[in-house]
Amino acid sequence: MSFFIGVVLVAFGGVLEGLFSIPVTKVKSWEFENIWGVGSLLALLLLPWPLASYYVGDLAQLYAPIPNPVFIGVIVSGIAWGIGGIYWGRAIAALGMALGVSILMGLINVFGSIVPLTVFEPAKLFTLGGYILILAIAIMIFGVIIISRAGQKREQALQIEDNKATTHRFKKSFKAGILFCLISGILSAAVNFAFIFGSPITTQASHMEVPDYATSFAVWSLVFTANFSINTIYGFYMMLKKGTLKNLGKGRFSREWLGALFMGLAWPGGIIVYGIGANAMGPYGAYAGFPMMILASILAGNLAGALGGEWRNSGSRPQSTMLVGVLVLCLAFSLLGYSTYMMNK
Repeated sequence: MSFFIGVVLVAFGGVLEGLFSIPVTKVKSWEFENIWGVGSLLALLLLPWPLASYYVGDLAQLYAPIPNPVFIGVIVSGIAWGIGGIYWGRAIAALGMALGVSILMGLINVFGSIVPLTVFEPAKLFTLGGYILILAIAIMIFGVIIISRAGQKREQALQIEDNKATTHRFKKSFKAGILFCLISGILSAAVNFAFIFGSPITTQASHMEVPDYATSFAVWSLVFTANFSINTIYGFYMMLKKGTLKNLGKGRFSREWLGALFMGLAWPGGIIVYGIGANAMGPYGAYAGFPMMILASILAGNLAGALGGEWRNSGSRPQSTMLVGVLVLCLAFSLLGYSTYMMNK
């Protein structure tokens, strides 16, 4: 039952991660830097330290026996994730929710699951569970390739024959978005390294009788501080540089700020829920649970993109290709859950 609940929580965390950047494509009177800077600031203030302080109590006592290299690994991972987050937002703005989330999460999966398993638990790669994990990730990559192909078909369908300037801008945006995806995919995978590096902190939290579902909060408070501080600084720096700080008081105030609030809760909230679920899945939950979260993010991002009209007027072929890619990803999700079960045996 605990394993099943862990799978459900990992999937729900993935849904939140797949949807948190919706406001980037929906707000009208704010620029990218407005929604990203305010959303990141709210993410920094609302969840990490309040949760850790409430559930752990004496954080200084918890952190005291932890070796410095653990803190360094966790914080550096958070910084890398923070830089990747900036490019994440740029990729979503350039490619849209469906295609952007699919490519981003596929890249993050490769660097965030197989690489840490190879580094920290290499022997597990050569077990039945490890082989199934590799197979599942290979299927997942194949699904992402199919989805990327669907995006290319959509690009071709939406090109405007009689407007060269519009077509040129669309192509330029697509190429830039792919580059942003690559950078973000490599750096954002560091969030799972942070979870693995921080295992001594969660162990110490268990010794202090912190509830099992909350032992990771003391790790996330450090990771989120590094990540969201970078994104907040970047967002407000760009507002000052571009003169868009005044936008914060412009337009439909409630819609823009509600979007930032949703981003500020869903972005860290998804990772927190994932951490709880990965713990419940057992000692190898972080290795297979991470790509499961990624898959749930891709599916949620594609659903949001479809409901938001991103594939409207693209024709039946791109849409059917995208559907095939989504079905392949569902198969990979099932195999990932089974691989975790086998590695825990």
